[in-house]
Amino acid sequence: MFTVTDHRVDQADFIQSPNFSDRPEEVEPSLLVIHNISLPPGEFGGPFIIDFFQNKLDISKHSFFEEIADLQVSSHLFVDREGHLIQFVDLNKKAWHAGISEFEGQKECNDFSIGIELEGTDTDSYSDKQYLSLINLTNCLMETYPGISTERIVGHSDIAPSRKTDPGESFDWNRYKNSLD
Repeated sequence: MFTVTDHRVDQADFIQSPNFSDRPEEVEPSLLVIHNISLPPGEFGGPFIIDFFQNKLDISKHSFFEEIADLQVSSHLFVDREGHLIQFVDLNKKAWHAGISEFEGQKECNDFSIGIELEGTDTDSYSDKQYLSLINLTNCLMETYPGISTERIVGHSDIAPSRKTDPGESFDWNRYKNSLD
């Protein structure tokens, strides 16, 4: 089971991203956004996601990296294929994961959400270890931040449907949500 102390998941490795800012005053997280990421696209493992969230991506390592080299993005949390958890931004801060987004008429989802990146693609199945970590992490976050409920867990595609497709057709929403406390 995961626990949170001072806005950090105790069981996660913490690697600070420079890509964050303060939430608006008195705003607590009340939305959970599930994403996917793989760098290079469709490849798993390696240091590139960590480098990307730290603005240290070496564009000479892959031609795709030139396309994203100037982006400054982050996520609060990242779950790799083995279920290992890395945290990049304190949960009381605003990670830059959602971009132009809207949920139930409220724009700028980064202001009130926690972003979780799963190492994956829209079409590759996620691992059992990822689901287990994600389920335990989600239960912990719902307990820590009562504004997050199962009705307030969405995919990036739900809050930015004209731009994003993740976590994709390969993500088993029923398996995930039916396993939550």
